[in-house]
Amino acid sequence: MTRLLLTVPEAAEALAISRSKLYQLLATGAVASIRIDGSRRIPITALNDYITRLTREEVAV
Repeated sequence: MTRLLLTVPEAAEALAISRSKLYQLLATGAVASIRIDGSRRIPITALNDYITRLTREEVAV
C-alpha cells in the first residue's frame, strides 16, 4: 500500500530540501499539512501541488 502521509523529515527528503526550509514552507502555507494528535503530516498530494505551482511559475517567467 502506498503511503498517503509523510513526516516532515520524509517530505523534506522527497523534495530534496532541508527540514528547516520545509518548516518555512509550511509556516507560509506554501505546502499544506495536517496534524494528527501532536504529529505534523504532509499529504503526498500537497507535495505534488507545490511542485505543480513551482513549475507553472517557472513557465510563466
